[in-house]
Amino acid sequence: MKLHASGEDYLEAVLVLPKKLSIVRSVDVARHMEVTKPSVCHAVATLKVGGFLTMDEDFSLHLTDLGREIAEQTYEKHRFFTDLLTEAGVDPVTAEKDACRMEHVISQESFERLRDAYKTKNE
Repeated sequence: MKLHASGEDYLEAVLVLPKKLSIVRSVDVARHMEVTKPSVCHAVATLKVGGFLTMDEDFSLHLTDLGREIAEQTYEKHRFFTDLLTEAGVDPVTAEKDACRMEHVISQESFERLRDAYKTKNE
C-alpha cells in the first residue's frame, strides 16, 4: 500500500506523541495535527488495513514495525529540514511548515545523500 503525505503525517504524530502522553488515542492525534476526529478515524482505519498501526481495546494507537519505520524516516527528514532551514535564518514557524512539505517529496535516496553530504561538510 502506497502512503500519501497525510498518512505519513498521521504515523509521524503517533511516533512523537508518546513523548508527551502516556497513551495516544485518535483524539490526541486530532488535537496535535489540528484536524477533525472523523478525519483521524478515517485515516486510522486505512492505516490499520495497510498494516501500519494497531488499536488496543482501550483505543490506544500503536505503530507496527512497518509503521514505525516509515514514521521514523519521515520524522528524520522533518527534523533535518527544520534544522537546516532554521540554521539558514528562516523563521522557525515557517521552517516547520516548509519542512513538513519537503519531507514528503524528496526520495529516500536523495535525502540520505543530502544528509550525508551535509554531515561530511560540517565535520
